[in-house]
Amino acid sequence: MKPIQVGLLGIGTVGSGTFNVLQRNQEEIRRRAGRGIEIAMVADLDTTRAKQVVGDAVQVVGDARAIIANPDIDVVVELIGGYGIAKALVLEAIAAGKHVVTANKALLAVHGSEIFKAAADKGVIVAYEAAVAGGIPIIKALREGLTANQIQWVAGIINGTTNFILSEMRDKGLDFDVVLKEAQRLGYAEADPTFDIEGVDAAHKATLMSAIAFGIPVQFDKAYVEGITKLAGADIKYAEQLGYRIKLLGITKRTDKGIELRVHPSLVPSKRLIANVEGAMNAVVVNGDAVGTTLYYGKGAGSEPTASAVIADLVDIARLHGADLAHSVPPLAFQSSTLGAAGKELPVLPMAEVVTSYYLRIRVADEAGVLAKITTLLANAGISIDAVLQREADEVGGEGSTQTDLIILTHDTREGDMDKALAEIQGLPTVLAPITRIRKEELN
Repeated sequence: MKPIQVGLLGIGTVGSGTFNVLQRNQEEIRRRAGRGIEIAMVADLDTTRAKQVVGDAVQVVGDARAIIANPDIDVVVELIGGYGIAKALVLEAIAAGKHVVTANKALLAVHGSEIFKAAADKGVIVAYEAAVAGGIPIIKALREGLTANQIQWVAGIINGTTNFILSEMRDKGLDFDVVLKEAQRLGYAEADPTFDIEGVDAAHKATLMSAIAFGIPVQFDKAYVEGITKLAGADIKYAEQLGYRIKLLGITKRTDKGIELRVHPSLVPSKRLIANVEGAMNAVVVNGDAVGTTLYYGKGAGSEPTASAVIADLVDIARLHGADLAHSVPPLAFQSSTLGAAGKELPVLPMAEVVTSYYLRIRVADEAGVLAKITTLLANAGISIDAVLQREADEVGGEGSTQTDLIILTHDTREGDMDKALAEIQGLPTVLAPITRIRKEELN
């Protein structure tokens, strides 16, 4: 059988990994796919570097549209990234009747509905295993392996940069700014790390997992996104003393009122497996009604781990090439005719309607009656306290200090109620600094 002909748009970190793994494991992949998979063309602005990677056997061009226009190319692999030219090229490839494989979570989280509809109308596949958690096959697990389940919730460490920073803050007792510079020096963080540290990258991935888990359209604009830039070393230390670790989690959850879709730092009990995921590794926990809780762990980025997911998509396409795609696995797991109805039944909830528990750190004057005033305001808002930890004043501000930290853990409460209570507490003259609020996820 004739090998599938592939055109790569971009031969950077993931593109070169894809080429190298395909070359190294060519025979194994052919046996699995039932036919060969060959990279026939590569498009990259730096054609000299591209030729150094792929050699003379592959045609290298500087214009991506030359690949799309080539009638011999069966699959276009988009590894450019971003929302701009990548979107145009993906839609042009679909219009030309070519299957598409992409690692571009930002593109799909924002424009996925348009892209998946265009692919369905044209009868081609858009595959994107590499867009979420790198080498971890979480898309396939959610879309196929757990298809018998009603998914209850998904929670994941899905950004390696932020997990590395939080791990270093905990291990070395350093504050965020210091560790970020070290992460940049070591290459774990980009020169402009905004998408990572502000939670945007994780929110793109959580948006895709939410759509697959619950049969709703991709709705990145409705995700709540909060990064790790305001975390202090003190909070990580206090969390540890209370039996928790702080992780940036992407969370999506089914509730009676709708779907939660949120990314933010979370206290996770240190006994949970996901709390012990360190460094730049990723992990996703999925809870389904039939299977219970399952954990998926591995490298969330990197040249060959991500290439592993790209090639898995290519193998799926090779197996289906020429077949009737009407009965293939839908891109978002649910048949497209059901997505609109499901979206109306299960709206994405605003953050004010989310119910969770909280860690509060409140810097206060070290004087009598302060704790009583704060607990009264929380009680008036219907917020129940789980635990209180008061630090010694000299531990917080040094010998002779007149201020201290109150650490309060709450039971579950509605975020909107917590917002109102914190506004009142912040207004007390004995509260001396902005209150730190971190959500707490037991992940039972």
